Amino acid sequence: MNTLAETVQADLLEAIERDTLMLPTLPEVALAIRKAAEDSEVSVTELSRVIGRDTALSARLIKVVNSPLLRSQVEVTTLHTAITRLGVNYTCNLAVGLVIEQIFNARSPVVERKMRDSWATSVAVAGLAYELCRRTQKLKADQAALAGMVHLIGVLPILTYAEDHNDLLADPVCLNHIIESIHPVIGSKILRRWEFPRALAEVPLFHLEYEREQPQADYADVVQMAALLNKPVEQRLFMSKLPAYQRMGMEFLDPPLSGSEVVEAKAMLA
Repeated sequence: MNTLAETVQADLLEAIERDTLMLPTLPEVALAIRKAAEDSEVSVTELSRVIGRDTALSARLIKVVNSPLLRSQVEVTTLHTAITRLGVNYTCNLAVGLVIEQIFNARSPVVERKMRDSWATSVAVAGLAYELCRRTQKLKADQAALAGMVHLIGVLPILTYAEDHNDLLADPVCLNHIIESIHPVIGSKILRRWEFPRALAEVPLFHLEYEREQPQADYADVVQMAALLNKPVEQRLFMSKLPAYQRMGMEFLDPPLSGSEVVEAKAMLA
């Protein structure tokens, strides 16, 4: 690691330790959706009213329902029908994840491009995570989709920091190294700040620990497998040897997902 990378990483880690790092806040509509979800008796009509305040989000949810993996013979054209088709729990988790896209904004074209790339990866992994859980019947598919959408959330504060430090922005190798080194701990901190359940808040920390051992599959395992499926075939040849692969029961899927199924799953939330 060069001197610039060491300095920036030390600054960011110190800010995390002192709780002075500027972390993104959860958008207001996401807070409203989570509040509605806490009501075990919330109706589809009530949830439609909350989500319907955001027309772009409503359109995205309808688009998801009509994606190749989820669509039925009859096209869905209304938010109420979309929520009915998805179910309240999946709708809430999916909506919160999609709303998070709103905070992927930047002043610099370079940072904007990196943020867009990060979000594109997140939604692709989310779609794959959903489909893996649906196929293996391990864990909840709606929670897995949300886990995929937030597993790179720690990248945002680093890119925001880079916007104010031209020397870092001018050194993409250094910037990428810093992102890879510390985005997991920052991501977990953000999710804890947002009061996400522990099972999701730990995903940024553990999804890259390929040799992690534990008794049962968790959402970090799901995201790890989904992230590998999102890579070119030659970069995932070793995945069947990983503990998470066994915990997910993916040896019973032959193949885990075909080429066309991977494409459809990645596009589900795009």
